[in-house]
Amino acid sequence: MPNAADLDAAIRDVPDFPKPGILFKDITPILGDAQLFKSSLELLAATAGNTKIDKVVGIDARGFIFAAGVAQILNAGFVPVRKKGKLPWTTHQMAYSLEYGEDIVEIHADAIKPGEKILLVDDLLATGGTAAASIKLLKALEADIIGVSFLIELSSLNGRQALDHPATHSILNY
Repeated sequence: MPNAADLDAAIRDVPDFPKPGILFKDITPILGDAQLFKSSLELLAATAGNTKIDKVVGIDARGFIFAAGVAQILNAGFVPVRKKGKLPWTTHQMAYSLEYGEDIVEIHADAIKPGEKILLVDDLLATGGTAAASIKLLKALEADIIGVSFLIELSSLNGRQALDHPATHSILNY
């Protein structure tokens, strides 16, 4: 079974995407290989430890890919956190800062019951803005956030500091 080193070897670096000076970490080779994809999901699921997870929350949009698979492994429900205006029901919102401006994420108001054990999953931790806003949304719904897990962490951007959550995990660090 593939391990973290195999995942690391499969990630493709794409220079100057989406703009000059950015080194993009392309995860599509992992997604396209059944064994690598399965391994990535199992490694993320393992970050929950022995805790029974009620819901796995995925962050728009690549986080959905991983969170839904992790939810299946953990026999848990899946809940999306989406950009503003994408959910059809009553929502809770949280604004967060971007490099140039502000954005908003939402979750259905009835998606999480107070005290439910949650694993928050996304593909990448960079500056931490979206994940931090997602954590605040979950806390507003009185969720018990067991862990926050990422396939990739860009450690030099210090996103972990923005999260205010002690159980933050990443499979690969760059």
